[in-house]
Amino acid sequence: MKLGAFSISLNVKDINVSKTFYETLGFEVFAGDLKMNYLIMKNGNALVGLFQGMFEKNILTFNPGWDENAQKLESFSDIRDIQKHLKNKNIILETEADKTTSGPTSCVLKDPDGNTILIDQHV
Repeated sequence: MKLGAFSISLNVKDINVSKTFYETLGFEVFAGDLKMNYLIMKNGNALVGLFQGMFEKNILTFNPGWDENAQKLESFSDIRDIQKHLKNKNIILETEADKTTSGPTSCVLKDPDGNTILIDQHV
């Protein structure tokens, strides 16, 4: 099972302060929009999403079909196959992708410690 690019999506109090902090660590703005209160910061293969006022807790994010440069992968596990595998392993999904569709969609689950995991397919 290939989950694609990994990033952490952080709930930040002040996106400008967080942007400056992560720039000090060597991250650069890769995507997003300050006016929309979100930025994706990149340092090598590491991705950190900064989100102000969009969700309560930090989220682990996987993007099937994308590499860390948001480029489409030739081969990847479709989210519907990932979802089927998880359900077959008795993993409870908080939201599910419609298995009758194709293309972009997402599903959400929590790990045993309550951390939210977003599997977000854009292709």
